[in-house]
Amino acid sequence: MKTPKTSLTLSDGSVVEAQAPLIISASRATDIPAFYSHWFFNRLRQGYVRWRNPYNGKDSYITFANTKFIVFWSKNPKPLLPLLPTLKDMGIGCYIQYTLNDYFAEGLEPNVPSVAERIDTFKQLVDELGPGAVVWRFDPLILTDKISADALLYKIESIAERLHGYTEKLVFSFADILAYRKVGRNLSEAGVHYREWTTDEMIDFSRRLSAMNLGLKLATCAEKVDLSQFGIIHNRCIDPELICRLKPELQPLISILKTDKGQRALCGCITSKDIGAYNTCPHGCTYCYANTSPYSARQNFIRHQHSPNNDSIL
Repeated sequence: MKTPKTSLTLSDGSVVEAQAPLIISASRATDIPAFYSHWFFNRLRQGYVRWRNPYNGKDSYITFANTKFIVFWSKNPKPLLPLLPTLKDMGIGCYIQYTLNDYFAEGLEPNVPSVAERIDTFKQLVDELGPGAVVWRFDPLILTDKISADALLYKIESIAERLHGYTEKLVFSFADILAYRKVGRNLSEAGVHYREWTTDEMIDFSRRLSAMNLGLKLATCAEKVDLSQFGIIHNRCIDPELICRLKPELQPLISILKTDKGQRALCGCITSKDIGAYNTCPHGCTYCYANTSPYSARQNFIRHQHSPNNDSIL
C-alpha cells in the first residue's frame, strides 16, 4: 500500500503535492528527539515538513493531516518529556525506540549522557507514556579489542537490572561493519580496532543471552540469523501490534498497512514515512551508519541552529 497523497498549501500560499502518512518515523536517519524536538513539534503545529531524498537530492513534502501515530528513535529522548502532552492534545499516539547502550568507558558514543542519566530518562518516559511505550534497544553489539562478547553480556545484564519493571523487551543487532564502508573508515580513524561477528559467535552469544533469563522478550533487528531456538524473534520496529495496543482505535487503519518495502530486505516494519536526514546527528558515535563523518554532521547541526524555523532539517 502506497502512502496516500494530497494537495498541501505551504506557508507562502503555494500549493504542492504531499504524502499524507498515517505513521511518522522520527527518525532512523538522525536523532530528532535529542537535537530537533522543538523543530519537530513546531512543524507538527505548522502541519507539514519538507524532506530531502538522500539518494537523488530531491525535496518532497509530508503533511501531518492524516498522522495518528509517531515512532521516535533516540539515544537521548529527554527533550521530549515536556513536549509529549502536545501529542495527546493532538490525538497522536507514540512510542519510543530507545537505544540505551553502554559504550561510555570505550568512548564509542562521546556525546551521549551517562548511562545512569539515560536510565533515569527511560523511567521518566515510561511513567509518562505507560508500559510498553518505551522499547529498549542495545544496538549495535560491536566487538573490538576492548569489548568482548562477555563484556557485552555483562553490560546488558547491568542495564536490565536497573530497568527492571520499566521495560518488556530488548531489541539488539550485531554490528555489520563491512556493509557500510564509511563506518569502517570512521572506526579506523578513531583508532577503534573492531572485528565482524561470525555466525557461530552470534548463535553462541544469543544462547547465553537467552540463558540469562532477564525476564524480557528478546528480538533482533533486521538480522538474517535464525535464533528462534532461543526464543529470540525477528523484531518489527514499526510494530502494528504495539501501535494497536497503545492506540486501539487505530486497528482498522493499521490492519491494512503492509510491510515497508523501502527498508532493508530483512526488516519487518510496516509502512511509515521517515522524515529525518542523514549527516545531521551530532552524537558523534564512531560506529554510526547515518553520518559520513562526525564533522559533517556537526556542521549541519550548527547550520540548522541558525535557521530553526526551516521546514526541513537540512
